[in-house]
Amino acid sequence: MSQAFDRDAIQSFRFVDCGFDAGSGVARLVYAFDDGPELVETVTVPGAPFALDAARAAAVQRATRLLHLIAGVSYYKAAVPGTIHIDGYAIDAATAALLDDVYLHGLGEFAYRNGLDLRGRIRFPVDDPGGDGQASALGLREHALVAIGGGKDSLVSIEALRDAGVAQTVSWIGGSQLIRACAERTGLPTLNIQRELAPELFDYNRHGAYNGHIPVTAINSAILALAALVLDADQVVFSNERSASYGSLIEGSGEVNHQWSKGWAFEQAFGGYLQRFVAADLTYYSLLRPLSELAVARQFARIDRYDAHFSSCNRNFHLLGERPVNRWCGVCPKCHFVFLALAPFMPKPRLVAIFGRNLLDDASQVPGYDALIEYRDHKPFECVGEARESRAALAALAARPEWREDAIVERFAREIAPQLDGAGADVARLLELEGEHRIPAALWERLRARFAA
Repeated sequence: MSQAFDRDAIQSFRFVDCGFDAGSGVARLVYAFDDGPELVETVTVPGAPFALDAARAAAVQRATRLLHLIAGVSYYKAAVPGTIHIDGYAIDAATAALLDDVYLHGLGEFAYRNGLDLRGRIRFPVDDPGGDGQASALGLREHALVAIGGGKDSLVSIEALRDAGVAQTVSWIGGSQLIRACAERTGLPTLNIQRELAPELFDYNRHGAYNGHIPVTAINSAILALAALVLDADQVVFSNERSASYGSLIEGSGEVNHQWSKGWAFEQAFGGYLQRFVAADLTYYSLLRPLSELAVARQFARIDRYDAHFSSCNRNFHLLGERPVNRWCGVCPKCHFVFLALAPFMPKPRLVAIFGRNLLDDASQVPGYDALIEYRDHKPFECVGEARESRAALAALAARPEWREDAIVERFAREIAPQLDGAGADVARLLELEGEHRIPAALWERLRARFAA
């Protein structure tokens, strides 16, 4: 493609067709703008051929359509046209409502950065009156597909499920070698699903398309839901903590949540939709939802087998561009926050060895930490904890001899803490379990004491 992509001239976005081939394990998702070329994405589930009975095949078709609709956000955002068409099938009001939410809120940061207002613009067409029908149970085996991202959170979930005796397969999407190394380090069965985006999208991005953050967790959730049905597993497990539900407060824009599809609102809506419309015995939940980021960090600090393997630094996972050599770039918001969150719970030499340096004793990192505590700045557009968690961690470190003279900690105690006027939170309070979740009741009873201790 050599000519410009005229995003303003595009009138409509089309969901052209989709299907899952049990013989090859490939889901084919087809999109287009107006009457332009077909954009074909494929998602490949390893282990084909798959034998699906009629009930399972029908559920797989429903899950494939849901994936088609959610994954379309990657393409829709290139032009954000005001009209959406679904060519090959019809959707009901409940499905349209879910998608309206996923696109509007999941593209919140994208819209903010591109100066767009998507409210009232995204309307999925309701052409199927639907009904109150309840999807039937398929008799899925008790087995969890657990999403792993290479960072601390999913490793805490994996070890908790292992100790609780839950059979699990460690699952990820894409070709990250860092995630593969972490997955193999667990010693558990693994599942690596491939997602191939339509190559034209990258051409569009180079020639004038809108670009920016998408709700990738929503897409990955739909992929794993499809895989669970194909592979006969009754649980899809993510590791999103309660902090994920809180966004960045932007003056003049309100709350914009970088990680909306990691939050409770999406989990509740998507999990409920799967059980009502796809398969009654397919359960979707985040194992860490009742925990704060600091509570997750405390759990992770008790595990040392992944110290040389894990990384939460997002620069490892960019599709394009340079990646850090040593797993941690040391300058991004994720590196800043993970170092700070682990510091109250981990011996200092161990933490410094993991990162290769002490981020809290580097005055050049002051702006990054100011953003984390929302001091003269807003929370970064990253998957980091709430400002009160960062403030509480810094306050705790300021009381410890081994940390209190480090540049970031010393400045916080001297310059910032006096201004908080008691508004800072206590670490112990933030370690308490609270809030709604979708964790199966019997499993939560086995895990509650572990996470509370």
